[in-house]
Amino acid sequence: MLHEQFIAVIQQNKYIYSLTLLILFYALSQFVVIVSRKIILKLTRKTKTEVDDLVVRKTNKPVSIILLLIGFRLALFPLGIRQNILDLIQNAITSLIIIIITYIAIVIFGIFIDNWAKKVAERTKSLVDDQLIPLFHRFSRIFISIIGLLFILPLWGIQIGPLLTSLGIAGVAIAFALQNTLGNIFGGMSIILDKSVRVGDKIKLDNDTMGTVIDVGLRSTKIKTWDGELITVPNGKLADTRILNFVQPEPAVRVAIEFGVEYGSDASKVRKVVLDTIRKIPGVIKEPAPKVLMTEMADFALKFKALFWVETFDIKFDTRALATEEIYNALRREGITIPFPTRTVYLKKE
Repeated sequence: MLHEQFIAVIQQNKYIYSLTLLILFYALSQFVVIVSRKIILKLTRKTKTEVDDLVVRKTNKPVSIILLLIGFRLALFPLGIRQNILDLIQNAITSLIIIIITYIAIVIFGIFIDNWAKKVAERTKSLVDDQLIPLFHRFSRIFISIIGLLFILPLWGIQIGPLLTSLGIAGVAIAFALQNTLGNIFGGMSIILDKSVRVGDKIKLDNDTMGTVIDVGLRSTKIKTWDGELITVPNGKLADTRILNFVQPEPAVRVAIEFGVEYGSDASKVRKVVLDTIRKIPGVIKEPAPKVLMTEMADFALKFKALFWVETFDIKFDTRALATEEIYNALRREGITIPFPTRTVYLKKE
């Protein structure tokens, strides 16, 4: 009986009814905060990732504010406020709710971007993360803020159709003006995502561009040549260039040495001598096994090719020079002659 009387009093008095609605939604908002901190966070801590913990921790208060604003908006209806004033207040409250939802979306996207950046940083030594991740943050904030603004403007009687048309035309003009810059930026993004070039890689672009990658930036990549010179290549050009990477996918590289012996030499003996010599050279790996192939019966020599693998590209040239010298000395010790080009001329007397 008392319960029914209390409800009747609340319904009859519009101020008490509005205040009751406001108190109920305030209690609901506080309940959401308590539940998220005491229960949901305990559950998310048991997962392997910290993303859900951060999302709950940073969004529980904004969600509670949204509930409080909804309660305030509903509490205005029983008060009998003039329609024009009521519409103005409701538009303001709805705008605040959209702003808070936009903030929540920005926070969530930021958490996912940081989590992705952490995984990328673990797989690469490139410094592009320091430039690329802030760019993603700014882009997501601007994009989400524009979407939120497009929801707010119609509430205040602003038509977004002509505005979108103007923004589209301006966007096309800016894109044309920044075509090269945007091409380099997206080229840098594709390089870091594809991991085709990383800091420390030894690469060759053409006969004039070869060296070690020392930095993959957002707009350009820096290459230090074997002579100590610095070459800066725009990422847009690098993304469309054929790249020879000496380090990927495996650090081991193959060395080839061509040599010739005179006709009449025992081919089996030549292969055995050279193979025994190669296997003793430091840095030569056992698998794949070294090979010595007879490739050609040329004009003045029997041509052979010695093929073997070394541990890294850094020792390729020094090992090749050492192997060439050792092969020459081994052939001399075994009495196997290395001919030089000769030509026999026959003179016929008339």
